[in-house]
Amino acid sequence: MARPSDTGARAPSHSPAPSSPPSDSVFRNTGFAAFLAARVVAVVATQVQAVVVAWQVYDLTREPLALAYVGLAQFLPMLCLLLPAGDVIDRFDRRRVLALSWSVGALCSALLWWLSSHGASGVAGIYAVLVLYGCSRAFSAPTMQSLLPQIVPRGQLAQAMAANSMLMRGAAVGGPLLGGLLYALGGGRLTYAVCCGCFVLGALLLRRVTVAHAAPRGPLQGSMVQRFGAGITFIRTRPIILGTISLDLFAVLLGGVVALLPIYAQEVLHVGPAGLGALRSAMAVGEVGMGLLLSVRPIQRHVGRTMFAAVAVFGAANLVFALSHWFWLSCLMLALAGAADMVSVNIRGTLVQFSTPDAMRGRVNAVNMLFIGSSNELGEFRAGTSAAWLGTVPAAVLGGVCTLGVVGVWMKVFGPLLRVDRFEEAARVSDVEARAGSA
Repeated sequence: MARPSDTGARAPSHSPAPSSPPSDSVFRNTGFAAFLAARVVAVVATQVQAVVVAWQVYDLTREPLALAYVGLAQFLPMLCLLLPAGDVIDRFDRRRVLALSWSVGALCSALLWWLSSHGASGVAGIYAVLVLYGCSRAFSAPTMQSLLPQIVPRGQLAQAMAANSMLMRGAAVGGPLLGGLLYALGGGRLTYAVCCGCFVLGALLLRRVTVAHAAPRGPLQGSMVQRFGAGITFIRTRPIILGTISLDLFAVLLGGVVALLPIYAQEVLHVGPAGLGALRSAMAVGEVGMGLLLSVRPIQRHVGRTMFAAVAVFGAANLVFALSHWFWLSCLMLALAGAADMVSVNIRGTLVQFSTPDAMRGRVNAVNMLFIGSSNELGEFRAGTSAAWLGTVPAAVLGGVCTLGVVGVWMKVFGPLLRVDRFEEAARVSDVEARAGSA
């Protein structure tokens, strides 16, 4: 268990270092390099495990609704642990919280390894392990987002986030392909053993991460519920942040097709587990390509309009994928959706980090990660139930149409977000809107 800082209300022994000039390469920061290495191996484990669990559960049950329960089992713990996770991240050493979360992930992989030899009788156990895995993700996901600004100076934060997103998507390309290949070669036992090793390696690599830019911790104010309420109020009174994270929530919740990929791979495209890995990787390929482009030509103007356009492209690409019976076209549309999603992720993450003080990042990122988890895990439940009720292709088509509808509604409701031109002005505009709302 992570221990609170011994200094209590006193400032940490190190003072935040001054911001480095934006021209300095963020990769010269050894702590950031170690953080990236740890994240890459953990993301590989996460992606491999996601592919194998989905394929194994569907292979054992042949029920679309079973895939819905895979997402629901991981989402419910995130919802229940939202309050304590945000408070723990702001009070304790974030490296220790993250290492403990990944250690629990390694335990889950070991349990899935054991259950993989039980056949259909082990499906209930798989769901139970996914609940525990969801508990670990409730802490790990917001901790990773909150730890990064403590590793690099503010002047390098945007560059660090772009590099981080690009490399994470690179790991997401190899992860599904590796998962499909490992499952085809050695089944679940080999695959879960690899995942367990990756989680352990990631936790060990965190020891080399240096925290040099953490803000001094102030005295604790109020109860855990009151402190978390302050984070909720911060988000609620800033329409740019609320609009950004809620747009991602509803667009992916309603339009995501990832949960349906095992059905498409087996019954629509007829490409088997290796093809499923390729489909999962196709979206990541688009994300990596766009990440490389953004690292050369970063988004500097028309931030709000660009994000709305990217989400609209995401919905349109998923709509074409839903109707496709050609493997190459399906991969192409998933890659296009991934590229659009990378633009949205880059803008959303940068807006949230620039607009949130370090002392509140754990709580704000916990809410942000809940929204992301809702769009992913709860989106899987939505997709699975829709496919069970309507059929796979009609459910995917309806999701793409709904995503386009969300974009239109959000452009009208969150006007300040649409009008944001540069990242630097987002915090100022949000503060002005918050003061105007409380006046």
